[in-house]
This record gives sequence, C-alpha cells and structure tokens, in this order.
Amino acid sequence: MSGHVRSIYIAPEAGAPVRRVERVRAVAGRGLEGDRYWAGVGSFSRWPGPVREVTLIAQEALDEAAGAFGVAVGEGEHRRNLVTEGIDLGSLLKQRFSVGPVQMEGLRICAPCKYLIRVTGQDRIFDALVRRGGLRARVLSSGEIREGDTVVPLAPEAERFALP
Repeated sequence: MSGHVRSIYIAPEAGAPVRRVERVRAVAGRGLEGDRYWAGVGSFSRWPGPVREVTLIAQEALDEAAGAFGVAVGEGEHRRNLVTEGIDLGSLLKQRFSVGPVQMEGLRICAPCKYLIRVTGQDRIFDALVRRGGLRARVLSSGEIREGDTVVPLAPEAERFALP
C-alpha cells in the first residue's frame, strides 16, 4: 500500500496563514524547515516533544468531511503540513514510513482543535474532522520532501531481513 504527497504547507509562526510550497526540507528531530514548530514558535511549542514535527492529513478525509458535514476545507485551512492521497494514515500509527527520501514514524492521531473554527468560520469543521484529523509524526532522517513524493510504509526491521 502506498500513496503520495498531494500538497505541502508551512506557516512561519503561530496564527500565521499557512502557505503552500512545492518542496520543503525535513530535518531529523526537528520537523519541516521554515514551519512554526521547526522554529519552536507554534501555538503548542511550549510543550516539548516530537509530536509536532510533522502533521499529515488525507485528502480522502477532507473529502469525507465535506460530504458528511457540508464543510469546505480550503487550501491549507486544515493547518496540517502534508496532504496525502491514496494511503490510510491510520495504518502508519506506531509505524515507520517514508515520504520520498525522508523516513518518519507515526506517533499519534492528530485530533482537530477549536482554532479551526476561527480560521474557517465554520462551526461544524471541528466535528467534521473528528476521527479524520490525520497523523502526527516525527522525522527520523533528513531530506527534501516534494509534492508528488510517494508515501510508503516501511517493514519492521525484523521483516526486512527475514529470509523467505
């Protein structure tokens, strides 16, 4: 099972609008260069740890939210870094995976926050993204991520070296 990166977003500081970029450098143990959490100035940066290095959301989840709740999540309004397509992000929880040349590990489900209501002006957006909010991941290896890169689960080390 694999998918691809549909779009990439970063915001330079808390509350700043996100902007779409075609490529971004991922830095192991830090996140996406130029993003608010990479710089340590995101809204939740006061709580240390790797769970804010990268956030991913599936385009399919955004489409489901729109269909089930009638909300339209505009370009970057979800405030996630990577929008994927074709892969079940839930299957990457507690797993290692690659995004192009960059290895990551899925740490926990990314729940929506009430801030999205202010950003979008849609009262139903929070409920629409419950169980559709995506995945939080940490960056294990540095490299450049580009729109269109594949997203592929990596087999556990024991399976990679097992003989048939």
